[in-house]
Amino acid sequence: MPSAMKIAIVDDEKDMRQSISQWLALSGYDTEAFPSAEEALKVLGPDYPGIVVTDIRMPGMDGMQFLKKLMGTDSSLPVIMITGHGDVPMAVEAMRIGAYDFLEKPFNPDRMNELAKKATNARRMTLDSRALRRELSDGGQLMKKLIGASPVMERLKEDILDLGQADGHVLIEGETGTGKTLVAHALHAVGSRAGKKFVLLSCAAFEEDALIKRLFGPMQPEDSQLPAVEEARGGTLVLEDVDALSDAVQSRLLTFINDEGTPPETRIVAISNMQEQDRTCEDALRPDLFYRLGSLRITVPPLRQRGEDILTLFTRFADQFADDYGCEAPQVTAQEAAQLLQAPWPGNVRQLFNVAERAVLQARRGSGTIASLLMSDHQEMQPVMTTEGKPLKEYVEAFERMLIDNTMRRHKGSIASVMDELCLPRRTLNEKMAKYGLQRSDYLG
Repeated sequence: MPSAMKIAIVDDEKDMRQSISQWLALSGYDTEAFPSAEEALKVLGPDYPGIVVTDIRMPGMDGMQFLKKLMGTDSSLPVIMITGHGDVPMAVEAMRIGAYDFLEKPFNPDRMNELAKKATNARRMTLDSRALRRELSDGGQLMKKLIGASPVMERLKEDILDLGQADGHVLIEGETGTGKTLVAHALHAVGSRAGKKFVLLSCAAFEEDALIKRLFGPMQPEDSQLPAVEEARGGTLVLEDVDALSDAVQSRLLTFINDEGTPPETRIVAISNMQEQDRTCEDALRPDLFYRLGSLRITVPPLRQRGEDILTLFTRFADQFADDYGCEAPQVTAQEAAQLLQAPWPGNVRQLFNVAERAVLQARRGSGTIASLLMSDHQEMQPVMTTEGKPLKEYVEAFERMLIDNTMRRHKGSIASVMDELCLPRRTLNEKMAKYGLQRSDYLG
């Protein structure tokens, strides 16, 4: 159970506070106790990383008043009410106000633990969802996720910042696994619609009638969602696999776009994978719809065109998986770095992500090579090579940059430690860092 999940225990009786704390602490929870609601409110903010267990009957602010204060601060905060004999009607009213559940004295500690487990799981999901929403509305954070300093990635970032400020609809094209949906999120987050609705819909996931209903309605009383065009009103509607739209859906979408006028109230970002196939998105859509959706266009580059970004991404992913699995990240040799740079990567960043995870798992077992992983992904390749050969000097420089970058991160920017490990004099290390655009300040902390 994650130690970050807390349980705030609020009860004016010291013995009861201590008993509940001991029971829950034995189950692995991080508890903190308060003698009054007033004291607890000094700590319990809108993103409190846990739940609340409180008595109903307390001097000063009672449990019901306390609950109303908490619900006003954060209506998703799970609050478990402890009731005495005869307080059940009050507990029912508390549930109506927003309490998570209640326990009647004397209660079974196992029942307390069961409720605490369910409530903390619910709280964790709420906080994770909030964090994701914040991340997806933070343009700066999203741009940082577009890792890489290759010319094609710098150009992509510039396109996102430019088109993010425009009002027109956007068509994002690129091969499978290049990160087109992340680009759509970034477009929304850096533009004037940031903070407004962002609705993502896969056009290939529905049959025609179901897609028309999901996009345009009408919805039935039992349906929990608005039609997508209503849900996204004023914000951004992202249509993945837009080339899968049938003629009937294309016609309805064109009518919607025409009715929106210029500038549109709702921005449509269309995503297509068809660039890598014999047919293109332009072939799949009727011309009048294609030119409206494609008035502004972004092409996400394939991984094989991104040069040293491949090593940067592999290292980031491998470090991430090493943390997840509690082991050391594999050390990449010069030969393996060249193999990573030479591989064709038909699955792009998504494939590299998977290879990095498998490389970490192999290293944890003490067996396997990166070359074997690449060969298993491309059985037909004889050696692991692309048709786009590069001079040896480029591979050597890419490996050297990766090696210095990895060592600087591992030593948190300690120049002395890096000099010692790489057997480099200070002047040489400084020159190489300047050559590769590496800044010591990026590694501190």
